[in-house]
Amino acid sequence: MKRTARRRSVLQAFLLALALVFGMSAVGMGTAVMLYGGPAQAQRSADQPRNTAGPPGADLWRMIRHGAQGDVTIPNKMAGVLIQPGQTFREWHNGPLTIWGAIVEIGIIALLAIFFVVRGRIRIHAGWSGRVVTRFNDFERFVHWLTAGSFVVLGLTGLNMLYGRYVLHPILGGTLFAWLTYIGKLLHNYLAFAFMAGIVLMFVMWVAENLPVRDDWTWLKQGGGMFTKADVAPPAGKFNAGQKILFWLVILGGISVTLSGLALLFPFTFHWFSSTFAVLNVVGFHLPTDLTPLAETQLSQLWHAAVGLLFIALIIAHIYLGTLGMEGAFDAMASGQVDANWAKEHHPQWAAKPAERPAGSDD
Repeated sequence: MKRTARRRSVLQAFLLALALVFGMSAVGMGTAVMLYGGPAQAQRSADQPRNTAGPPGADLWRMIRHGAQGDVTIPNKMAGVLIQPGQTFREWHNGPLTIWGAIVEIGIIALLAIFFVVRGRIRIHAGWSGRVVTRFNDFERFVHWLTAGSFVVLGLTGLNMLYGRYVLHPILGGTLFAWLTYIGKLLHNYLAFAFMAGIVLMFVMWVAENLPVRDDWTWLKQGGGMFTKADVAPPAGKFNAGQKILFWLVILGGISVTLSGLALLFPFTFHWFSSTFAVLNVVGFHLPTDLTPLAETQLSQLWHAAVGLLFIALIIAHIYLGTLGMEGAFDAMASGQVDANWAKEHHPQWAAKPAERPAGSDD
């Protein structure tokens, strides 16, 4: 009872301190606004020079609207562009990217639902044997969950940035949605480095076992046995052909979103698209290579979102097969051990070679 009361008092003290922090922050912000006005009001000047040259003409405003460069005395020369060019970016971002992204995400969920209804769950034909085989060691599972966990947060926060104002904002309201989006942005920025580390570790750890072999073509021709209920398993080592394709898509997609993400985390620092366009022009393309820093950032954002949406669809399919879609598959990354019959049916060549398996198997 004393321990329970002590825990309750600690929790109450923590909640009180948290409430004080938020309360003092709100009072301080309110006092600052009352004394000094909002940011826009603080920037006003009483002695602004009057316009004695008459109203600007239509030609001047047309030039400004199209991103005309003016002269400034500050180091940041981009400040000379009063209206940054971005209409094309907005049209692509709010049009095809958003629409087709939603189609892809909803489409993959619908296809998996249809596949589940038609095919059902992929069962262990011989049934559970009661004997286990160690499939992944602790470090392999740590790398997997490091990459998977960070990606889930990145995917959810990224979807919120793209669709949150249409889906969550009407439900949560402006204030709660703003806080949720702000926290999501911080998580997206900082957990990106955990995802990058996971991609590097995963590549080093599994690249040798994900190189193509002759039996992979046989596995692909048989569809991995996922479209039939035959007891004969297609040939597969530790990773089958489907998992190898997934591995390389994750590595290449991870590199792609990493490069575009770095360009967004550190804007005006990298010039990936100018360099890429220069290489593509060598083989016959005619792409612009004199991109402005702002254009680089806009292209990086479009590319980051497009690859991210495809990445999410890919991982949704992976999650389905690793949980609901296949009996016994989740144990491989949950405990690291799978049933011996599952191993023989889905990875027969690997199961037949105990020397290639981690220690701890019953067989």
